[in-house]
Amino acid sequence: MKLAGKVAIVTGGSQGIGEAIAARYAAEGARVAIVYHRNDDIADAAVERIAASGGVAKTFKADCANVAEIERMVSEVIGHFGAVHILVNNAGVFRTVPVEDTTEAIWDEQLDLNLRGAFFCVKALLPEFARNGGGKVINITSIAGVGAFPNCPAYCASKGGLENLTKALAAELGRRNINVNSLAPGNVATPLNAHLRGPGNEAYINLMRTMTPTGRDFLSVAEMTGAAVFLASDDAAAIHGATLMVDAGWSAW
Repeated sequence: MKLAGKVAIVTGGSQGIGEAIAARYAAEGARVAIVYHRNDDIADAAVERIAASGGVAKTFKADCANVAEIERMVSEVIGHFGAVHILVNNAGVFRTVPVEDTTEAIWDEQLDLNLRGAFFCVKALLPEFARNGGGKVINITSIAGVGAFPNCPAYCASKGGLENLTKALAAELGRRNINVNSLAPGNVATPLNAHLRGPGNEAYINLMRTMTPTGRDFLSVAEMTGAAVFLASDDAAAIHGATLMVDAGWSAW
């Protein structure tokens, strides 16, 4: 098991990509803090599935757009598990809104959680990483952070910012034995984009297939987990500030 003895925080860990990563980390031997914001039942069910598979996980409720709640959450995780070695910044929000309809609230919601929150999660863990002699940070970005999509300017800005923040943090924290990298998913079927995959979206789904060299429209959340394990493991010890694209070839064109 590649993560035996490690403790991982996965924000947005109760569903979608975050839940899949949390479950895979637990299967690889890590004890996992599943951080979520609203739905207790969904978060508890994620922990129950991990426990049923022989893993160890616990829920921690926090709004990762709020610095005070981030700091409280980190303290609670350390208090419960005794340490933190891995942080996956996955909590995020995705709004498909054209420029004309993007309000200040819509903009702030996405920048505050997707970008600002990720930074302050890293900052809150720096004393713990120093105590442990290092750590791993995996920022979940997006193909929308290295390219562009219409009707989601704030989301693209937040993920593009997180891409460059990954590099900035790597440049500053690498000497402290902290690996900061990003995992950029392509089109992945999650609750965040369910509104783009239902009836009436056939033209959009076909466009996704056309624009991906492999002809795939939406990937599965499970396909993101191998890269997440690699970046959290000792196999990635010499990797800093990199973006690992897991996009079925989308970015190759």
